Amino acid sequence: MTKARFISAALLAILGVALLQGCDAFRRLAGRPTSDEIEAKRQLILAEEAAHQARIDSLSRVEKAKADSLSMLERFKESGEMFLSVSSLRRADALKLSKRYYIVVGAFSNVDNASWLASKIENAGYSVEKIPYGNGFTAVGAAGTDSLAHLWDNLQKVRTEAFCPKDVWILVNE
Repeated sequence: MTKARFISAALLAILGVALLQGCDAFRRLAGRPTSDEIEAKRQLILAEEAAHQARIDSLSRVEKAKADSLSMLERFKESGEMFLSVSSLRRADALKLSKRYYIVVGAFSNVDNASWLASKIENAGYSVEKIPYGNGFTAVGAAGTDSLAHLWDNLQKVRTEAFCPKDVWILVNE
């Protein structure tokens, strides 16, 4: 076999192997990424895009919640509801309230009276919390919630109950 024939046969063999292996052989020879590497990169880009979109969606939800809260605060302001913070009760360090907002339907110097009203509220299907004041009084908070929208809805429902006086107010746990 002559040298030229050998080189031709070798080139044909290399070409045959390359054709059987597809484009990846040529890509590898040229120092380019293979189809597997391209697909892995495509999947990585898709995952990064999905994560970015999730962050954008999360920010949109936060912005909507903020706008809703501001709208609810305006609604409460227009209705003339009275808000009072826990820190103004002079016993905030002793309070371990589980919710941010409570509808206070009564305050009593006698704890038994507060317990009686609390049981009435519970029997009506509402959550209730007895809240001690620094001056010895005990407030009865109904329908505790962390959401201003739920607070508004709860306030409208509680106001229709027989146990609810006209002068309820909102306790803010902050």
